[in-house]
Amino acid sequence: MLNKPLLICVVGPTAIGKTALSIKLSQAFKTEILSADSRQFFKEMSIGTAVPTSEELDAVPHYFIQTKSIFEDYSVGDFENEALEVLHQKFYPEYPRVPPLNSMVMVGGSGLYVDAVVKGLDKFPKVSKEIRENLNFDLENHGIKILQKKLEQVDPIYFSKVDIQNPHRVIRALEVFFASGKPYSSFLDQGRVKRNFDTIFIGLTAKREMIYDRINQRVDIMIAHGLIEEARKLYAHRGRNALQTVGYRELFDFFDGKISEEEAIFEIKKNTRRFAKRQQTWFKKNQDIHWFDYDTDAEEIVSFIKRKNVL
Repeated sequence: MLNKPLLICVVGPTAIGKTALSIKLSQAFKTEILSADSRQFFKEMSIGTAVPTSEELDAVPHYFIQTKSIFEDYSVGDFENEALEVLHQKFYPEYPRVPPLNSMVMVGGSGLYVDAVVKGLDKFPKVSKEIRENLNFDLENHGIKILQKKLEQVDPIYFSKVDIQNPHRVIRALEVFFASGKPYSSFLDQGRVKRNFDTIFIGLTAKREMIYDRINQRVDIMIAHGLIEEARKLYAHRGRNALQTVGYRELFDFFDGKISEEEAIFEIKKNTRRFAKRQQTWFKKNQDIHWFDYDTDAEEIVSFIKRKNVL
């Protein structure tokens, strides 16, 4: 290959159409898909994470779709290492008879996971077991609000952009602070590593009203397809980190009798819209993203990529 292989990153808010576009791009460039959606890694969670359909999975080879269990500890660092290994095998195969791919598509709305593969993770201090156990004790005995308040005090920058309803993210930020005496946000964006592939970012966007409407429709479809039943099966394991996410937390509150079923569905829609807003905030920081309207014809995007890169 005269040029470095190309990683085509398809990003954007939830329910915008990333999966459909990634399949069309993969077919156009005769390649495969690497999923960077941190919610779709887990095999016990299908409906609430909007995993690709069986027809979509059959259309193009996918990696990192329902390959893990909620009972496994799986971090963004683990994903970075495994994703880079897949890319290396595809771009620089060990066996001469295996033709290398000159491109792959990575798709997902989890900005941190996308950036881990493209830029590398920021380096954080080691955290003692005692710090982690103390924070988890506070969570279990006093609730998440006390941790949220502490994070707002010690790191208002990270507090303003993190999902403060996600205890795993809040605890992670606090444990870094207590281990180093420095805010979690000070360790972010420490510098970009060099990869043995080039990258192009393709972002999908739409007017806010359209995004929110698509989200509301998707939630209704999830409910119709059995999301409540799926969540009920997972209720006994509601403390697992993987389940601290929109679509499951709200239904667990319903099962606990804290809210009604109708309120739970309303909260799922509202919190998903908030999640989409945070996704957009994350991706807007990336000046390398080439943005397209969500209903842009895939052939137009294919032509754009070809003009930008020799494929």
